[in-house]
Amino acid sequence: MTTPSPAAGADRIDLLHTFVRIVESGSLSAAAVQLGTTQPTVSRRLQTLERLFGLHLLQRSTHQMTLTEDGERCYAHARALVDDWDAIQADLRGEVDVPRGRLRVVVPHAFGQAQLLEPMLQFMARHPQVTLEWTLEDSPVDFIADGIDCAIRVGGVDAPQLVAVPLAEVPRIVIAAPSLLGTADPHDPALLPGLPWIALTTFYRERFSLLPADDGPALRVDIQPRLLTDNLFVVRRAALSGLGAAVVSAWLVADDLREGRLLQLVPGWEAPPLPVHLVYPAARQIPARLRAFIDSMKASLPYTHGMRSLPLPPRRTPG
Repeated sequence: MTTPSPAAGADRIDLLHTFVRIVESGSLSAAAVQLGTTQPTVSRRLQTLERLFGLHLLQRSTHQMTLTEDGERCYAHARALVDDWDAIQADLRGEVDVPRGRLRVVVPHAFGQAQLLEPMLQFMARHPQVTLEWTLEDSPVDFIADGIDCAIRVGGVDAPQLVAVPLAEVPRIVIAAPSLLGTADPHDPALLPGLPWIALTTFYRERFSLLPADDGPALRVDIQPRLLTDNLFVVRRAALSGLGAAVVSAWLVADDLREGRLLQLVPGWEAPPLPVHLVYPAARQIPARLRAFIDSMKASLPYTHGMRSLPLPPRRTPG
């Protein structure tokens, strides 16, 4: 006689769905409420899943529940599989897939706190059934291992395994405190190499280029920075102190320019703008909550203060 598998008679998708609900709700009892069942039933499903894989997925104590290392990997795979299954069902049944559930988004620290906060709140207001996990992180993320749905990145994207959705671009300008210039003419490009500099190491160190508004040739500026940092807020604060000039995102210093705390140097010249993309893993179904988030960011980010719509691609000439 063939021995039945540990999950015989049980729907494996249902087991994974229950596990996802346990992790995202934070407890077996909360998962039971969300699933409309009892805590003993949820506990049995968890035990069945652990027997099926031969793994211990959760560490539970009186006061807390944490994922084991195997549990973290299982959760990442389970989330993707459950999302795909829900999307398949909705598509084949012709249902309107309402955005719901948890969406995990990773955004850059400074950009996520400033430029993305209002678009994020607008998205949340439009989709009350979505729970958003908003993580500020400048380092690359492992989408599968960390269970991340998407990330927003400023700058170029060179990752063929990711889908990159263009959203907007960030204008960049040259700024300095008035005290740094003295009587020098802020409009004169020749003064730039002789200034002390603050380098934003994510995008430039010993040199950068500026583009004129009239589409003329670029100007390359070689510098010897006094301070090098990868943090935009540190660059701004150091510039305000008079430590040096810097190339920064225009949105970061809009208030400082308006109030006269900083000056824009060489007006009419800008550093090449930084593209902003939303990225997510390729070759997977896109759940409704992620589709809605992509659409929301595409609609709102180009019109956020200090941002700019991406230029239209050149029109192809029929040949």
